Amino acid sequence: MTETARVFVYGTLLPGESNHGVVSRWLLDARPGMVRGRLVDCGAWPALVPAAGRVRGMWLTVRREALADLDELEDFTGPESANDYERIWVRDASGQPLEGWVYIWPDARGLPFMDVEYWPDRRRKR
Repeated sequence: MTETARVFVYGTLLPGESNHGVVSRWLLDARPGMVRGRLVDCGAWPALVPAAGRVRGMWLTVRREALADLDELEDFTGPESANDYERIWVRDASGQPLEGWVYIWPDARGLPFMDVEYWPDRRRKR
């Protein structure tokens, strides 16, 4: 039996976005969802930070091996390391019984918050 993991994605890992290929070979299931937080505008990609608000994205069920590829992409080397992104456990904020990993920044690092809940919507706002 294949071990799986669930990961909430909200930016370039979404289907149709530039880094989806990193996760697509491991993908078993995808469902829309929402988590608490806000998106930070990093230019070519977003970051999720803990804040009042919600962010829409996708819950991806992947083979467990995908976490190594995702950790590398997000520059996450472990919970007590100096990481670019942290990987934390979250629950869906829309009432679905879904939970799993998400990559976040602990704070906005001085960058502006986006005025969208769903990163692909930023193209329509520009």
